[in-house]
Amino acid sequence: MAKICPITKKGSIMGGGYSNATRATQFNPTGKVRKFINLQKKRIYIPELKKTVILKISTKALKTIQKNGAYATLKKAKLI
Repeated sequence: MAKICPITKKGSIMGGGYSNATRATQFNPTGKVRKFINLQKKRIYIPELKKTVILKISTKALKTIQKNGAYATLKKAKLI
């Protein structure tokens, strides 16, 4: 399974590079680092459907579900 949140559609990004101290003093190649999104496996109850779903979602998506409700958020993301 890809490391992408099904609700927010966020995935990993490439990062890395130089610190400001290194940039000021000398050339020092550091390489690239992949930064993964904070995915959590959560069991979410949807009272409108009287059903529980298990999703691997980002912490940002958890806040969205808390604010807008599970049914509305999952319906907008076309997961139900």
